[in-house]
Amino acid sequence: MLARLLLTVTLLVISATSWANGILTSIKPIQLITNELTQGIETPDVLLGTNASPHDYALRPSDVKRISQASLVIWFGPDLEPFLTKILSEQSNVLTLSDIPNLKLRKFGPEEHDEHEEGHHHHGEHDPHFWLGVKQAATVAQAITNKLIAMDSAHSQQYRTNLKQFLLSLKQTDKDIQAQLKPVQKIPYYVFHDGYAYFEQHFGLNNQGHFTVSPERKPGAKTLIKIRTLLTENKIQCVFAEPQFQPAVIKSVVRGTKATIGILDPLATDIPVTSGGYFQFLRHLSQSYYDCLSQ
Repeated sequence: MLARLLLTVTLLVISATSWANGILTSIKPIQLITNELTQGIETPDVLLGTNASPHDYALRPSDVKRISQASLVIWFGPDLEPFLTKILSEQSNVLTLSDIPNLKLRKFGPEEHDEHEEGHHHHGEHDPHFWLGVKQAATVAQAITNKLIAMDSAHSQQYRTNLKQFLLSLKQTDKDIQAQLKPVQKIPYYVFHDGYAYFEQHFGLNNQGHFTVSPERKPGAKTLIKIRTLLTENKIQCVFAEPQFQPAVIKSVVRGTKATIGILDPLATDIPVTSGGYFQFLRHLSQSYYDCLSQ
């Protein structure tokens, strides 16, 4: 009887250990959300570093090994991480966030879709930057929790508790950001690439446009002339670059005008993967908008 009990405990420990190393997320924002939901159980890993772009990444042999050994891989889908499409089609435990039935994604307009086609950069028809949207993040968190419970029922209560805390923290963060950004909602600005719409529309910000749809694609002459004209007429308060992409073109266009250059980081480069990290990321983004727009 004792031997059987010891064997059962040993198997449970082995199972828990293998699961503890099991979750692999494609990009850091997904890792941050998942980490909130696995508190007290494990810390999910991430495939791409924040200096790598999911749009044109090439898998290395070590990446393939990590994917094959993962108990669960969480990614957005082919529109954001096309390099994972083939290998994940051969994996059984995969959560594809773009397949969540009730996830409300923004549809790209005709102009934006044409820009993608011309640049041979395929985001698909929908904006994949869901992690910048409060409602979208809540929907994704629920789906991830359901998947975790289905795979690891032993920790089901902890996952439910973590989800409840996630939604409460998200609600408070939403409220705080609304209050912070209200004074600057009408201030016009430009962003480097069209990746912030979920955040901007939710908080009522006054985005006048973008340099490019895809970070890897250089903006066209017509776009630069249009932006330069608006800047010289003092109709734009701020132009946002990104830590991953700070092209000289932004500095050259802004030079000689009263516009300020700000930085927006959509990939949470400097945010630690700790409890509350995802909400710290949203607040950091809000602060970046406020700092530039309030000048």
